[in-house]
Amino acid sequence: MKKIDNKDINPQVFKLYDDYAHNRMERREFIEKLSLYAVGGLTLTSLMSSIMPDYDAIQIAQDNPELNTETIEYTSPKGGGTIKAQLSRPKDAKGKLPGIVVVHENRGLNPHIADVGRRAAMAGFISISPDALSPLGGYPGNDDDGRTMQRKRDRNEMLEDFISAFDFLKNHPECTGNVGVVGFCFGGWISNMMAVKVPDLKAAVPFYGGQPDDEMVANIQAHLLLHFGELDTRVNAGWPDYEKALKANDKAYTAYVYPNANHGFHNDTTGRFDKEAAELAWKRTIDFFRENLN
Repeated sequence: MKKIDNKDINPQVFKLYDDYAHNRMERREFIEKLSLYAVGGLTLTSLMSSIMPDYDAIQIAQDNPELNTETIEYTSPKGGGTIKAQLSRPKDAKGKLPGIVVVHENRGLNPHIADVGRRAAMAGFISISPDALSPLGGYPGNDDDGRTMQRKRDRNEMLEDFISAFDFLKNHPECTGNVGVVGFCFGGWISNMMAVKVPDLKAAVPFYGGQPDDEMVANIQAHLLLHFGELDTRVNAGWPDYEKALKANDKAYTAYVYPNANHGFHNDTTGRFDKEAAELAWKRTIDFFRENLN
């Protein structure tokens, strides 16, 4: 089914999806409310098709011949025990590479975030993309069940899982030891918190991520690049106080707000995807990592 152009979808539809995707609305209620916007030439089926993830939209295949991509396991002593992750790096690398930890949203390591990990590798980094659902059996193959599973885990334990991924990558024989983190939504919060908790972290890039408490900001040593969608009022509400604390503590940061972009604008598998904003934000991200990890 052909997807509806974003400009033809009522903005309230994206707000409904945001509530649903962040566990503030059950699926039944979401569908009932979504049906109210199935008017004119729009059907409920076409709306669902346009806003729900389509994992055929993958940019870098898992078996891409230019990459060495594998599933590895590492230990997270303070988190969930044994964590599975995708490890990816370019085959033609000459010497050691800087590293990037790629942190998923609130549904485990789905095909989109694994793809983002491979995009980082194609840009010349060694990347690790952990699955915080590993202690529960791993990403279950669909986002609905993934969200349900992730709610069963303590987010601070998951934070420790990603900090352990940093340690694994920093000490990997193919890594220079210079490591950054990029995360999306829940992963954006993880990225901010890793900047607080990990003194050796060189760079952090939260995409529309929740902010740390003001008193934590003094601990940040990493350079920050923060991406926000203009229409993402929920996450953006915390940014003024966070920016004030960053300035008060003389922290290095750059922030961008992308006009008319929704929460999740970088995710090219859902209807919230904004191609222009996503491509610009990703270019800025890679340039930022090249500047701060080399």
